[in-house]
Amino acid sequence: MLHHLRLRENGFESPSILPRIQATRRLLSIELSKTYSFKRNFSAGINCLDLELAEGKYLLTGGSEGIIVLYDLDDATNEMLAEFKPVCVVDRSSPTCHKNSVETIQWYSHDTGMFLSSGMDNFLKVWDTNNLDVVEQFNVYQPIYNHHMSPVATQHYLVAVGSRREVVILCDLKSGSMTHTLKGHKSSIYAVQWSPVEEYTIASGSRDNRIFIWDIRRASSAVAVLDQYNGELHAGSSKARSCTSHNGAVRGIRFTDDGRYLLSYGSDNELRLWDATNGKNTLVNFGKIFNTSSKGYKFSLSTEGLCNYVYVPTEGNIATYEIQTGRQSSILRGHYNHVNCCCYNPYRQELYSGGSDSNLLVWSCNDHYDRYVKTKSRMKEQIRDKDSKVDNFKFYKDTWSSDEDNGG
Repeated sequence: MLHHLRLRENGFESPSILPRIQATRRLLSIELSKTYSFKRNFSAGINCLDLELAEGKYLLTGGSEGIIVLYDLDDATNEMLAEFKPVCVVDRSSPTCHKNSVETIQWYSHDTGMFLSSGMDNFLKVWDTNNLDVVEQFNVYQPIYNHHMSPVATQHYLVAVGSRREVVILCDLKSGSMTHTLKGHKSSIYAVQWSPVEEYTIASGSRDNRIFIWDIRRASSAVAVLDQYNGELHAGSSKARSCTSHNGAVRGIRFTDDGRYLLSYGSDNELRLWDATNGKNTLVNFGKIFNTSSKGYKFSLSTEGLCNYVYVPTEGNIATYEIQTGRQSSILRGHYNHVNCCCYNPYRQELYSGGSDSNLLVWSCNDHYDRYVKTKSRMKEQIRDKDSKVDNFKFYKDTWSSDEDNGG
């Protein structure tokens, strides 16, 4: 660190390098938090999380019981051991709650006054956060696996929905209707994701092993189908390989924040990195990542360090990988069952995860806790030394008296 400070002082490094170095140090030391925890509100699995990025303050959670819980991350006490408590809960007693499992939940990109949820009861619901009431809902007549709203759209208010149907459904929040569908897949669609830089571009992953890139302004077909072999055939091959993105169902996809790359995970236990500009497989080797869960796959990214990292649920753990190299950085252990989702908080440099064990866990760098423990230990030692000195003084104090002192 001192070396980089000298380089910065002499003008050899940019001002942004030191925060990135510090962020990288903290990211690589993330472990189960010793200071923060969530109050338990779920008795079944937790399927989805979403953090609003305007302030990084409110966390939405959805569970297998149809329950939705909203947490305020700034509401914890100032004590070293603090608990995040729910601001509000939509439980089974509410007439507007989901009747089955909530699979996806998402904040409206520009305002915390609205959020969306969808689940296995066939409904996409639009919520007023202040009144905690449903203001609009869409019935797609099939269980919904995933939905996503564009974070950068200014010309449309479309929500992409992936369901048991073979088409991507676009729901218009402005008109309250399902405007049109994107046809091309041959089976259920498990994942949809809008580009973070192009408001008309969307990616979808399906049970048919393929990932499509769409431009919703085109009425014909997909712009591209991602091919894991990049269109190349082995010499002497008797027949062309079918154009597939994975050797199994595509269960999760995610664009990087700059929109240059797309990450995908399939039931073939492979995580792949795609160049979003040309649709090529970058062939980065992440190794086998095992996850036998039949649910959609929800992983998270962090981009403020020297390297970009992806946090990937793998059975009951969370694996951390460098995106560009595929090198595994760490394994986070703490859940007792499958991890279903995780969400990174760039404001606090914390990771939140939910699993089938109904636990919602906090992962953070515990350096401040370690300093707190050392300070408390030092203070106790000082008090102990002071007390021992007092005792020694009392022990050696002259308490002898003679008859003359007593007037004898």
